[in-house]
Amino acid sequence: MRHDAPRKRVHKLRYGEVSIRDRGRLPHWEAEGATYFVTFRLADAFPKSVLRSYEFERADIIKVAEQQRRPLTTSEHKRLDELFSERISDYLDRGAGACHLRRPELARMVADALRFFHSERYRLLAWCVMPNHVHVVIAPFTGYGLAEILHWWKSFTAKRANTLLRLAGPFWEREYYDHLVRDEEDLARIIDYVRQNPERAGLKNWEWVRVDPALSSL
Repeated sequence: MRHDAPRKRVHKLRYGEVSIRDRGRLPHWEAEGATYFVTFRLADAFPKSVLRSYEFERADIIKVAEQQRRPLTTSEHKRLDELFSERISDYLDRGAGACHLRRPELARMVADALRFFHSERYRLLAWCVMPNHVHVVIAPFTGYGLAEILHWWKSFTAKRANTLLRLAGPFWEREYYDHLVRDEEDLARIIDYVRQNPERAGLKNWEWVRVDPALSSL
């Protein structure tokens, strides 16, 4: 009898105890050895009314779990994912704001920053620079926290972008949205989302999207 070869694991998903770190308006999940799906956006890309609606429902789901002193259930994680898609991602894909990252020189600069510490401070599994936001799937190495990495990306690129655009003030929104990748099925779904984001948003032949070749079959 012929047996199919076991599927090769292309990325290990194993991490320690999950903690929640409060930062600004949104809580962020952190765990040693975790893989994250992160979205950060330009400062003018989102109206406060839509953001408040998202934050209110998200905070309510998390509050219930905290009051019961338990981790989020699978259905609660799923609802948070749906909320992000319904309230955040879909709106961003409509192209709100000035969309500075449509300019190739700015998109390239952000992409170069994402790749700069790849294999040194983190493994970059997938990324997509959209006109008004950025998606990244990242596995930080021991000793490098997600918040630290995001701060470097945003501060470095903001200074250069404001210089190129001759602007002052915030370039990126302070808050970012992070999702702790739960398993290989979750990773495959997210990789597919990042890969197809430009096409779903109506961007033809969009150059600024990459997936780690080891994950291209997901």
